[in-house]
Amino acid sequence: MRSSVPGLVFAFALAAGALPAAAQGQPHAYPTRPVKLVVPFAPGGFTDVVARILGQKLSQSLGQQFVIENKPGAGSTIGSDLVAKSPPDGYTLLMVSSTHVISPWIYKSLPYDPVKSFTVVGKLVDSPYVLLVHPKVQAKNVQEFIALAKAAPETIHYASSGNGSAQHLMGGLFAAMTGAPLKHVPYKGSSGAAQDLVAGTVESSFAGVPNALAQVPQGRLKALAVTTARRAPQLPDVPTMQEAGVSGYAASVWLALLAPAGTPPEIVAKLNTEVARLMAAPDTQKALFDAGVEPTPSSPEEMSAYLVDELARWGKVVKEAGIKLE
Repeated sequence: MRSSVPGLVFAFALAAGALPAAAQGQPHAYPTRPVKLVVPFAPGGFTDVVARILGQKLSQSLGQQFVIENKPGAGSTIGSDLVAKSPPDGYTLLMVSSTHVISPWIYKSLPYDPVKSFTVVGKLVDSPYVLLVHPKVQAKNVQEFIALAKAAPETIHYASSGNGSAQHLMGGLFAAMTGAPLKHVPYKGSSGAAQDLVAGTVESSFAGVPNALAQVPQGRLKALAVTTARRAPQLPDVPTMQEAGVSGYAASVWLALLAPAGTPPEIVAKLNTEVARLMAAPDTQKALFDAGVEPTPSSPEEMSAYLVDELARWGKVVKEAGIKLE
């Protein structure tokens, strides 16, 4: 029979606190090398901006570089798949948006499970989208915009950052709820969609608050409504969809931090605590406000439950609105 002495020695050392931190599962040393933060969207978009704010803060506070790596394409599924298949060691992280729970309903098959393939670190922020129109569109409010679209079916286009994106779903939901026959135009990122909207190549878009702040005050675009149930503090004069007469329309885009499934809980806890601490700092809050988002950090458990709820919610929206890949 094998001796149990080594086990007794291990137990005694553990009780005495004699083991090194790594053997005790303590994450004191983490991170000891650069951490890759994958953004599954093109540079310059809503998710990318927040990732760069958070990455810079984490680099300063944890003493290692958090390197932003953009992996856009296929409704955020390319970047998400990369992280799902990465080692669960805390050195490859993923910043996802609401698109993470939309893509499974848009694409016929995914090489990963949106819930089971990941360990949730926590929620980060919430933000409305804004219905923006080019000045050439002769509509001063949402009801005039709907009437205009109905009067000339499919002549008004709405740009999005891609098929299956949150922008795509916001527009699809609007069209389904109002009966406005808008034509979806998917781009390979929100920057391209924004450029063509400003140029007048497309007539409208459901875009992030930063796009509105960059273009509306100068008169290059008009903001007709925000998608959330309450007004955006950055755009206090812009009504909500419900105030604009679209009863029951309320949708926000959120961002969350994920890691590959099996990432050690002590690393997850360290990241979650650090993110919450950084987001409470006044300078971070100002940077996020300027980026058009509201910090809404959560525990891993809260975000895990929310992820499951959002997956079901957007699945229902996709089916009821009849949204398909274009």
